[in-house]
Amino acid sequence: MEKEARIYIAGHRGMVGSAIYRKLKAEGYTNFIFRTSQELDLRDTLAVQDFFAAEKPDYVFLAAAKVGGIQANNVYRADFIYDNLMIQNNVIHQSYLHGVKKLLFLGSSCIYPKLAPQPLKEEYLLTGELEPTNEPYAIAKIAGIKMCDAYRSQYGCNFISVMPTNLYGPNDNYDLNNSHVLPALLRKMHEAKISNQPTVEVWGSGTPKREFLHADDLADACYYLMQNYNEPGLVNIGTGEDVSIKELAELIQRVVGYEGKIVWDATKPDGTPRKLMDVSKLAAWGWRYTTNLETGIRKVYETESVFQAEPIS
Repeated sequence: MEKEARIYIAGHRGMVGSAIYRKLKAEGYTNFIFRTSQELDLRDTLAVQDFFAAEKPDYVFLAAAKVGGIQANNVYRADFIYDNLMIQNNVIHQSYLHGVKKLLFLGSSCIYPKLAPQPLKEEYLLTGELEPTNEPYAIAKIAGIKMCDAYRSQYGCNFISVMPTNLYGPNDNYDLNNSHVLPALLRKMHEAKISNQPTVEVWGSGTPKREFLHADDLADACYYLMQNYNEPGLVNIGTGEDVSIKELAELIQRVVGYEGKIVWDATKPDGTPRKLMDVSKLAAWGWRYTTNLETGIRKVYETESVFQAEPIS
C-alpha cells in the first residue's frame, strides 16, 4: 500500500478497526477515510454507493460487523445474519464498482464446523454442521469469504479474507450480556473485587478450550497480509495455542487480584468444545504473534478506562 493511498477502515471505532488504524498510523499512513455508524449505515445500499462514489478509497479494511457472545448470537439471530450480510454485500460490491485496489475482509473462527478436527485448517470450511448458537453469524461470514473469491474469479478483484481467532484488547465490549468470554470475565472479576463479592459465577463447565489473540497482533497480521498476500481462499490468524475456560478464568482472577471463589453454572451453554486455529499457512507467509496472553490481559486491565472507575451498574 502506497503511503499516500486513501484507506477506508470500515468499523474504525471497534476493537479491530481501531487496532488497524493504530497500526497503519504507526507505519506512516495518514490519508484515512472514516465514517461512524451514525454517519453511514453500511446496511443502506444507496448510502454506501454514494459514499464510495464521493470518497473513492484505494484500499478497504472491512472490520465493520454486528458481533456478540453466545447469548447475543443465539437471541438476535435475524439481526446477526441480516446486518452482517447487508454490511459486507454493500462494501464488497461497491469496492468492485469503484475500483478499489485491494480489500481485506475479516471473518471469525466460528465459520468452521462445530466438530471439525483440531486444530482448524482453512480447508475444513464447509465440511460439517456449524455450532447452532452462532450459525446465522457464521453463515454471513462464510458468504463474505465466498463473495470475495467470486469477485476475484469473475472480475479480477484483489479481495482477500482473514479469519481471526478470539480477540481481546483496547475498545473491547464489556457488556455482560453481549460480550465475549474474556472481556466478560474481566468485568465480572473486577466488579467482584471492588464489591468484595465472595463468589463469581461463570457460565458453562469450564472445559471448552479457546485461543486468544491481542487485537494489536491481529492488526499487525492484517497489515502484513495486505502487503504480501494476494490469493483466493482464507487465512487463519491466531496464536496456534489455546487454554481452557477454567484456566482463563483463573488467569484473569490472578491478574485482577480477586480473592473470592469461582462458581461454575453448568446449566448454561458451553458452545463449541474447542476452537484452535491451525496457523501454519500464515506462518509459511512469514508472520507470528508476539503478545503473550497474560501480558496482554494485564495490559488491558491496567489501561482500559472501564477498569479505572467504580463498578458498572
